[in-house]
Amino acid sequence: MPTHARRRASGHRRRATLRGHGYFKRLGPGIVTGAADDDPSGIGTYSQVGVAQGLSLLWMAPFLLPLAVGVQESTARLGLVTGKGLGTLIRERFRRWVLVGAVVLVASANTLNIAADLASMGAALRLVAPVPTPVGVVLLAIGMAAAEVLVPYHRYSRGLRWFALSLVAYLLVLFVVKVDWSLVIARTFVPRFSVNATNMLAMTAIAGTTISPYLFFWQASEEVEERDDGQAEPIDRSHLIAMRVDVWAGMFSGVAAMFAIMCTAAVTIGASGSVHIGTAEQAAQALEPLVGSSAKLLFALGILGLGLLAVPVLAGSTAYAIAEACDWHEGLSRRLKEAPGFYAAIVASMMIGLGLVAIGLDPIRALYLAAIFNGVTAPPLILLIVVLARSQGLLGEFRSGWLSLVATSVAGIAMTMFPVAALLLS
Repeated sequence: MPTHARRRASGHRRRATLRGHGYFKRLGPGIVTGAADDDPSGIGTYSQVGVAQGLSLLWMAPFLLPLAVGVQESTARLGLVTGKGLGTLIRERFRRWVLVGAVVLVASANTLNIAADLASMGAALRLVAPVPTPVGVVLLAIGMAAAEVLVPYHRYSRGLRWFALSLVAYLLVLFVVKVDWSLVIARTFVPRFSVNATNMLAMTAIAGTTISPYLFFWQASEEVEERDDGQAEPIDRSHLIAMRVDVWAGMFSGVAAMFAIMCTAAVTIGASGSVHIGTAEQAAQALEPLVGSSAKLLFALGILGLGLLAVPVLAGSTAYAIAEACDWHEGLSRRLKEAPGFYAAIVASMMIGLGLVAIGLDPIRALYLAAIFNGVTAPPLILLIVVLARSQGLLGEFRSGWLSLVATSVAGIAMTMFPVAALLLS
């Protein structure tokens, strides 16, 4: 193992072991990343796909789960072993144009995602409280930016892990509605779908929402944030095992929520004859006449809870990418005066997203377009991750094994094929 990695890296101190009392407290960046995967943009995308395609694309859940785990495990490995974020590693290992391209891709996708999420959160807030949507959007954006900048990191990260419990709302909704489980199981494990441009575009959106570029940068950087600097113990296999459990727990929860949302939308709104749900809050509202106000309330609260988790992750991911590319001081564990550029990037990312909402961004189109854009921008970043994670000089004995390599590579290939097929079939 490289000397610099052995010197700098140490394990997530709460995650050193995942056995015993306080399991939830021991989960680290993986559970936050998995929950942030189901942001309001993702909820809107999964709802729309469930309504329009019914149960035909449920097989995407078991197909994407190991691929998402492979990509996130590789990025977590990079941060854990090297003690450096993904942006720093790209800057050190590749040409400048590669670095600039990677940062532009992730920042652009994140900004559009933030705008779409804020618009959905404001509308969802109106479903549970008498707050005008524009006022709600502004208050949410300012509140999340202030919390990310001013609240100490370890307290802030604990809050993010509790927001991850919002995923439970979607699993509860699934058990409130009437489901033909034999048909659901058949469509989940025996794919039956038409090969056409519409389905290929839907698959691009689903994959882009599940395996999103912002999660790559966030996962690696949070592994660095979670290092216990007071104990400079070297990484060993136990740290990697704990990291994998954390990543699997996070991505499994995210994909389970995806499955629940698609299934719920298909058997309720889709079965009622509707063919279009453009936003997450529309999905919540449409559930009320079909299965009662409790399902609507759970769905809306889930949007808010996951939005409160995902938007700071999106803004933080952009800030990590920019700061690491520019070699600035960065990290949520630093104070504002220690990393002014990093925190300025967080605030700017949220404010630009808020500005897009203010000038009339169409949330219906933005939700779906953000997912598709994530799907298109992910493959080149996945290629960089594969190269870095297999580097003997960078990771030494802890470089990715063949299972991780296969999963990550298949993710990149599949996410390249979906939009290309959609373009050729259109």
